[in-house]
Amino acid sequence: MRSEFSQLTIEAPDKLLDRERQALLEGDLEHLVTQLEEKEALIERLNECEDAGGEPLNALQVKVLRNQALLDSALQGIRSVASRMSALHRIRRSLDTYDESGRKTTIESLAEPKVEKRA
Repeated sequence: MRSEFSQLTIEAPDKLLDRERQALLEGDLEHLVTQLEEKEALIERLNECEDAGGEPLNALQVKVLRNQALLDSALQGIRSVASRMSALHRIRRSLDTYDESGRKTTIESLAEPKVEKRA
């Protein structure tokens, strides 16, 4: 029979993984940062629990893998946005043109973009 300690040790990370999944689905990455310490403490408690094992840990592993896939997708999206923003920034600084023979010429912008505030 599973002890009360190990049952609570399994239930807490299970609930945390569900909250983590919800945060990933909602794009609330700040929530992931705030629960990082709690997650580390729960993992440490799991490692200390001798009678935890079997099906409950397998269920946790499935949730961990599911959340990892969601996190990987979120990171891929962030990298994609960063790449696109970099390209847009590069476009603002220069203009690429092609002559009649197809040779590329880059014209650098001398003026810095400015924002004018009016009252």
